[in-house]
Amino acid sequence: MDRTSDRTAQDGPPHLEVSAVSLSAAVLPLLAAGSSSASSASSPSPSPSPSPTAPTVPSLKEAHESATNAAGWVEENWSTWLAIGLRVLLIVVIALVLRAVVRRAITKLIERMNRRTGSSTGTALSGLLVNAERRRQRSEAIGSVLRSVASFLILGTAALMVLGTFQINLAPLLASAGVAGVAIGFGARNLVTDFLSGVFMILEDQYGVGDSIDAGVASGEVIEVGLRVTKLRGVDGEIWYVRNGEVKRIGNLSQGWSTAGVDVTVRSDEDLDKVKETLSAVGERMSKEEPWNEMLWGPIETLGLDSVLLDSMVVRVSAKTMPGKSLTVERELRWRIKRAFDAAGIAIVGGATVPLEGAPVAADPAAGVAAPSAYASSVSPQSMAASPIPPPSTSK
Repeated sequence: MDRTSDRTAQDGPPHLEVSAVSLSAAVLPLLAAGSSSASSASSPSPSPSPSPTAPTVPSLKEAHESATNAAGWVEENWSTWLAIGLRVLLIVVIALVLRAVVRRAITKLIERMNRRTGSSTGTALSGLLVNAERRRQRSEAIGSVLRSVASFLILGTAALMVLGTFQINLAPLLASAGVAGVAIGFGARNLVTDFLSGVFMILEDQYGVGDSIDAGVASGEVIEVGLRVTKLRGVDGEIWYVRNGEVKRIGNLSQGWSTAGVDVTVRSDEDLDKVKETLSAVGERMSKEEPWNEMLWGPIETLGLDSVLLDSMVVRVSAKTMPGKSLTVERELRWRIKRAFDAAGIAIVGGATVPLEGAPVAADPAAGVAAPSAYASSVSPQSMAASPIPPPSTSK
């Protein structure tokens, strides 16, 4: 009993010893696990590869931060966007309204010009001088050119202003456009020349559809007037395409009035009073007949002697006619003059003299002269071949 109590007094209470043992047994595995985890942390271990089928889902905090940033960015820039949009809309609306107003003003101006031209033609002569279809085509061409130029300027300026609103540097664009314009101008200078010439021809009303013109390179009746090419119908029916830039001069035979002139050649011993009386009778009779009374805008006048030669005289007959009808009047006038002279016994001469029937034919003075011989010239090949051969020289 004393030993047991002594051992108990020396060793301590029994339950305290069990607790210490159990505590050490519980702490040791934890320390071992901590040391293993530390060693595993110190030594790098391969991380597992993410699964391709499982996308990473952002957390709620990250989504909230992204939405907050986007909302803040929109809140900071919405006023700038609204200002740019309103400015672009204002520029486009002003450009479209200005273009419509300018085009309408050009159309009204062209219509007023047509009415003024139509009201100023009061007489029958002026009415014949003005061709309604030609005036309409000319007005449409002028209006089309002016409207195209106005639209190009207004819309081009609006496009540059819109680009400037978006803070785009226009200096390189304008420089490139200038260089491209110069290159195109040099490469297509003939096209530019034709276009500008056509514009000025239409504006100045140099000719129109139905006019007979002489353009230098071709002549005929105008069937179409364009800004680049003019189409002419020739005398034989061919169609000429004349570039407006190639025309250096224009002779319009249809503006105002034309002149029909006929030269009548008679013998120098004819009675001039009889010739003049016959021509006057032909002109008076022709002026009273249809349709020549409409084509003739004045009396047929005998102007007098145009020239006097040893064996002939030339009498000039002239008349003022409708534009483009001078050739028709000249042909009819020659026909009538020839018939009237035949009835009056007046002979018309001209060109080579034709002997009358029964008149002796003069002999040709050169008929009895023989042709010159080839041997008449000492330097001709025949004379050189027929000359005697010189004897050979015996001197050494």
